Amino acid sequence: MASTRHPHFVLFPFMSKGHTIPLLHLAQLLLSRGVTITLFTTKANRPFIAHFFHRHSDSISIVDLPFPIQVEGIPQGIESTDKLPSMSFFTQFATSTKLMQPHFEQALEKIPHVTCIVSDGFLSWTLESANKFGIPRLSYFGMSGYSTAVTQQVAGNRLLSGPETDDDLIAVTGFPWIKVTRNDFDEVFHQRNPMGPQQDFVMEVIIAMANSYGQIMNSFYELEPEFLDYLNRESKAKAWSVGPLPLAVTESPPNVDQKPKWISWLDQKVAQGCSVLYVAFGSQAEISPKQLKAISNGLEESQVNFLWVVRKYETHVVDELQERVGERGMIVREWVDQLEILKHESVKGFVSHCGWNSVLESICSEVPILAWPMMADQPLNARMVVEEIKIGLRVETCDGSVKGFVTSEGLKKMVKELMEGEKGKEVRKKAKEIGEAAKEAMAEGGSSWRILTELIDDLQVVRNSKIGDFPRSEGDATSATSNTEA
Repeated sequence: MASTRHPHFVLFPFMSKGHTIPLLHLAQLLLSRGVTITLFTTKANRPFIAHFFHRHSDSISIVDLPFPIQVEGIPQGIESTDKLPSMSFFTQFATSTKLMQPHFEQALEKIPHVTCIVSDGFLSWTLESANKFGIPRLSYFGMSGYSTAVTQQVAGNRLLSGPETDDDLIAVTGFPWIKVTRNDFDEVFHQRNPMGPQQDFVMEVIIAMANSYGQIMNSFYELEPEFLDYLNRESKAKAWSVGPLPLAVTESPPNVDQKPKWISWLDQKVAQGCSVLYVAFGSQAEISPKQLKAISNGLEESQVNFLWVVRKYETHVVDELQERVGERGMIVREWVDQLEILKHESVKGFVSHCGWNSVLESICSEVPILAWPMMADQPLNARMVVEEIKIGLRVETCDGSVKGFVTSEGLKKMVKELMEGEKGKEVRKKAKEIGEAAKEAMAEGGSSWRILTELIDDLQVVRNSKIGDFPRSEGDATSATSNTEA
C-alpha cells in the first residue's frame, strides 16, 4: 500500500541552461501532481530559476550551494557552462562540482521526509550522498532513448575501432537498420583503451547511473518504443519516460504585457502573412567565422524571413547581415525563451543543432527541423530526426561528412526545400502527427502520465519500506503503456 505521506522530491540540475530547463519543467509537472519540491542550485544560477517559478514561489524551496572557487581554467564567478570561455574547460568544470558534496549533504540533512533525489547525470557524486541518507536517486540525462541505446551498442561492441575512415558507415549491432559513422560520436568513444580525466568522468557518470534507482527520460513511449524497451531490458536502472517535459509548461511567460522585441517582430510577420525560419545552434556550439559567414550569406540568398539567435561573441561576423536584409530578418543576441518562439504561429521551420531539448521543443510545437548537428549526442539526434521519426531534413556538407563545411549555396538549397519544397511538406505533416502523439502521451491517462504516476507510487512504497537494494518495477517501459493502442 502506498504511503499517505506527501511525496517530497529533491531536484538538482547541472549548472547549464540546457540541463536546468528540463528539470524545471519536471518540477512544474510534479507540482501539478501535488509533489513538494526542493531544488538545489548555486547563487549565480538562482535568479534564473526563481524567475521561472515566479508563480509557484510558495510551492517550491530553492537552496543555494556555494560553487567551488579557484578551479583551474574556470574564471572566478562563472557558475554555468553557458559562460565558459571554451567548452574545452567542461571536464574541469563538471568534475569540480564534487567539491559541493559536503554542502549538499549538510543541507540534505535538514530536509525531512525526502522521497527521492533527481539529479543530473553529470552530478554522479550525488548517488553517494543519496545512499548515505537511504534515499533513492534517479539520474536525469538529456538524451533520447535512441541515442542512449545506440551509444550503448556501439561502445559495448567496440564498433568504432573497425572502420578505416571517420565517415565509413557502420551497421549498429542490435539495430541493424541504423548506420552510423565515427564522426557521430565524441572522441572519447573512438579510443580502444581511452584514458584521462574525460574518460574518468564519463565512467563515473555511467557507473552512478547504473547503480541508481532509475533514470528519468525526457521522451515518450510512442516516439521510440524499440529503444525504450531495449534500455529496460539491458540496463540495470529502469528508464522512466515521463515527457516530453516542455508540455509541462501550461502558462504564459511572465510580463506578457512587455513582449520581447523578437516576439513583436514575429507578430508583424503573422500580420503580413509571412512564414519565418527560426535559426539557433544552442549556447555551447563553437562555430568558425568562416562558417558563420556562410550561414549569413545562405540566409540572405534564401529570401526567407528568419529569426537567428547568435551568441554574443559571434555577432561581429553577422552584424552586416541585419543591414542587408532589413525587416526580412532579425538577429537576436540575448537569451530567448525558445519554446515561446517555436510555438509562435509564424514559425514554420527550425535550423537546429539537434540538442535533445531543441528536438523535443520542435515536436511539441509541431515545427519541422533542418538538422545541423555540432557536438555530443547531436549527430545521433539528427539521424533520429531525419531517418527514424522523419520530422526533418538535413543540411548538406560540401564533402558529405557529418562534420563537414556547409556552403551558403548548400544552406540556401535546404532552407528553400524545408520551407517551400515537397520534402518540406512531408516532414511538416509528420511533425504534426508526432506533436499530437506527444500531447496525448502527456494528457491524463496517456503513457507518460501513467508512467509518472507509477514512479511516484513506487517511490512512496520504497521510502516507507526498509531501504536496502531498491526494488525495480516488474516488466519494462511498456508496463505503464500496455494499453496505449487498445
